[in-house]
Amino acid sequence: MGIERVVELQFTKMHGLGNDYIYIDAMANDLSRYDLETLAAVLSDRHFAIGGDGLIFIDDSDKADFKMRIFNSDGSEAEMCGNGMRAFARYVYEHGLTDKLKLDVETRAGIIRPTLRLEGEQVVEVSVDMGPPHLNRADIPMEGQPADAPVIAEEIALGGCTFTVTCVSMGNPHCVIFVEEILDDLIYIFGAQIEHHELFPQRTNVEFVEVLGDDELRMRVWERGAGETLACGTGASAAVVAAILNGHCRETVTVHLLGGDLQIRWREGEAVFLTGSAHEAYTGTIHPSLLREAEA
Repeated sequence: MGIERVVELQFTKMHGLGNDYIYIDAMANDLSRYDLETLAAVLSDRHFAIGGDGLIFIDDSDKADFKMRIFNSDGSEAEMCGNGMRAFARYVYEHGLTDKLKLDVETRAGIIRPTLRLEGEQVVEVSVDMGPPHLNRADIPMEGQPADAPVIAEEIALGGCTFTVTCVSMGNPHCVIFVEEILDDLIYIFGAQIEHHELFPQRTNVEFVEVLGDDELRMRVWERGAGETLACGTGASAAVVAAILNGHCRETVTVHLLGGDLQIRWREGEAVFLTGSAHEAYTGTIHPSLLREAEA
């Protein structure tokens, strides 16, 4: 007896510096029968499914060229992802969904504007206008007072340790911690604890950052809903904003992540610009047994 194939769902695996996502064209695939949070969690499993840091849907928008919805590997929906946005822009161009090199993309964090740079017909680099950072405590969001003031070099006590944090929203929350050396214990012991700290009602991404110079940072990130990832575009943006606010860096900074480098530019009072590569790994068809696990 053959395997019943009632529904087939196409996907593409892409990554920005190893920050990898499963992309599904919601305009070409009927997703109405699925619980999207469950679908993201099922498909993101690296042992029993495709594997990834999350799932990204390409959809129509009534206010922009496209709409991007992003779900973390634990099924929670995120506001934005810089690496995911760069790969999104490459996807819609190289898959023939647009011929524009400058796009407006609707996200839960607002309209984000990526720009593609080509060599021939191939996308080699994507720059993203991430919009201005949000610095006030209430906008991150973060508990405490004053709600209308930034959180710069503020101390948080946790597990017998005290961390000095600077918090930034890039449409999603980030807690940036500058350290002399990024140790595994910081990531794996304290990353999750800070993510779930009571100060952050929507949880938070956590960046541990070494300052290498006034134009260079090294960073590892504990991503909200995904754990440690090889790169995080919004996290790198937040780290540079925090470094400038603390007087560590100038306005143009290279950020070294486990998956590679990003270039970030920010001048106070203006938008953050992020530049880096994005790559397509493979395409395929999702097996019906996985889809059945996510049926609503």
